[in-house]
Amino acid sequence: MYAVIKTGGKQYKVAPGEKLKVEQIPADVGASVVLDQVLLVGEGDSVRLGQPTVAGATVTATVVAHGRGDKVKIFKMRRRKHYQKHQGHRQNYTELKIESIAG
Repeated sequence: MYAVIKTGGKQYKVAPGEKLKVEQIPADVGASVVLDQVLLVGEGDSVRLGQPTVAGATVTATVVAHGRGDKVKIFKMRRRKHYQKHQGHRQNYTELKIESIAG
């Protein structure tokens, strides 16, 4: 069984037992999180597609860890104008372990 969920403005294909990193969710480590924006649920040949979400479908996940991603370097420059700007960014994330898909 698999599902396509929406969280943090992105879509992820998930299956029970998988781990994935999503945008930061305000929950403690070890807490259970219910993701209710399920766009698609599939099992074998049968697929249920939501418009926009599947009614009554939920995905239960456990928070494994919180962290910060790799640094992304930003460099801006205007040629011949003596303008250079260096900047960096590290995005926060939450690592989830998918426990079950209901629906």
